[in-house]
Amino acid sequence: MVTTDFSTILPEVLLAGYAIAALLFAVFTGKDAIAAALTWLTAGVMLALALLIGLSGQAPGVAFGGLFIDDLFARFAKIVILVSAAAVLVIGQDHAGRRGLGRFEYPILITLAVVGMMMMVSAGDLMSLYMGLELQSLSLYVLAALKRDSVKSTEAGLKYFVLGALSSGLLLYGASLTYGFAGTTLFSGIFSTLGQGAPLGLLFGLVFMLAGLSFKVSAVPFHMWTPDVYEGAPTPVTAFFATAPKVAAMALIGRVVMDAFGAIPGQWSQVLAALAIASMFLGAVAAIGQTDIKRLMAYSSIAHMGFAMMGLAAPGAGGVQAMLIYMAIYATMNVGTFAFILSMERDGEPVTDIASLNLFARAEPLKALAMLLLLFSLAGVPPMLGFFAKFYVLKAAVDAGMSWLAMAGAVASVIGAYYYLRIVYLMYFGREGAVVESRMAPAQWLALVAVAAIMLLGVVNLFGIEPAALAAAQSLVD
Repeated sequence: MVTTDFSTILPEVLLAGYAIAALLFAVFTGKDAIAAALTWLTAGVMLALALLIGLSGQAPGVAFGGLFIDDLFARFAKIVILVSAAAVLVIGQDHAGRRGLGRFEYPILITLAVVGMMMMVSAGDLMSLYMGLELQSLSLYVLAALKRDSVKSTEAGLKYFVLGALSSGLLLYGASLTYGFAGTTLFSGIFSTLGQGAPLGLLFGLVFMLAGLSFKVSAVPFHMWTPDVYEGAPTPVTAFFATAPKVAAMALIGRVVMDAFGAIPGQWSQVLAALAIASMFLGAVAAIGQTDIKRLMAYSSIAHMGFAMMGLAAPGAGGVQAMLIYMAIYATMNVGTFAFILSMERDGEPVTDIASLNLFARAEPLKALAMLLLLFSLAGVPPMLGFFAKFYVLKAAVDAGMSWLAMAGAVASVIGAYYYLRIVYLMYFGREGAVVESRMAPAQWLALVAVAAIMLLGVVNLFGIEPAALAAAQSLVD
C-alpha cells in the first residue's frame, strides 16, 4: 500500500527532492554565481516531469486514504503548470541576470511554489488542499519582494502577504464550518453528506471557501491586490504570477465544487456566475485607463479569470473542459506577452509605460507583428486561439441554459478588446517620439515568435488539447 501511495505522488516527491538538493548545492558552492545554470536546470527538470506525467501509463488512483487524487484532471493541470513555469523561468533568466535579480533562491522558490500547485490540483481533502495552497502562497510572497532594494517590490510583497493571510483565514473558516457540518474533511465524505440534504452551515462553509480561493485567482471583489503586486513585483515574477498560479487555483476551485460539492450544483453555480460577471466587467473597464503595461496585464488577468470561471459556472463535463482549454490557452498567451514586456527598455533601463510603444512597428516590424497576433488573441479576435478559448466557455454557458451569462461575457469581451487594440494602434499609428528598445535574449525572441505562431496555427485542431481536456473533465465529473 505504501509503495502504491509513493508511486502515485512520485512527481511531487521528485520535484520537492530536487528543490532541496538544489538549495543545498547552491548554498555550499557558488550561490548566486550559479543562478543562471540553476534556472536552466530547473526549467529542464520541470519539462522532464511534465513529460513523465503526460506519458505515464499508470492508472488513475488515490493515495493516503483519499488525501491525494491522481486522475486525468490533475495530470492535465500539472502539465500546464509545469510547462508554463518552465517557460517563465527561461524567458526571465536574461532579464533577471541583467537587473540584479540573478539569485539562486529565485528558481528554487518557483520550484517549491510549483510543488504546492501540484498538491493543490490533486487535493482530495481539506487538509491537503490547505497544505498545497500555503506552500504555493508562502513562496509567492517571497518572490513578490525578491528585489530587496526596491520600495515597490517590498510594498508588493507586503500587500500580497497581508491580503493573502486574510484569504487564508476566510478559507480556513469555511473549511472548519464544512468539517463541523459534514463530520469529515474528505471531499468524498462531504459529497456523500450532501446526498442527505445541504445544511445551511455547510453552504456558508462553501461560500467562505470560494471567497478564499477567489483571492488566488484575482476574482472580483477579491482582486484588490493584483494591480499593485503585478506592477511592484520584478517583471519575471509578474510573468510567473500571471500563468501557473492562476491555472492551479482555477483547477482547485473546479476540484472543490465538483468533487466535494458536486451534489448541489445549483447552490455554487450562481455564486461562480456572479464572480465571473463582476470579474469580466471590472477587468474590462478598469484596464482602459491604465498607462503601465504590467497594471494593464493585471486587469487583463482579472477579466480572463472571469471568463474561465464562466466555464466552471456551467456544471458538467462541458464546463470543466471549457475551463481547462481556456486556462491552457491563457497561460500560453501570457508567456508570449511577457516575453515581449521583459524585453522593453530605454537607455538600458526597463520600461513598462504603454506610451513608449508609439511607432514601435517601424523599428521592429517582426516583433510588432508577433505582439499584434498575441494582443488579437488576448482580445478574442478570430481566427486566433484566444477566440476559441472564449468560444468554448460561452458555448458551455449556453449549453447549461445560462444564455444571459454568455451574453454578458460577449459584451465584456467587446469592451475589453479596446485596450488591447489601443496598444496595436500605438505600435503602428502612434505619435512620433522616443521609441522603446526591445533587447531580446534568444529564448525571449523564440518564445514571442513561437507563441504568436501557436495563436495563429492553433485554429487547425487546437494542438489536440480539446480531447485531452474532455477526458480530464470527465474524470473529475464522473
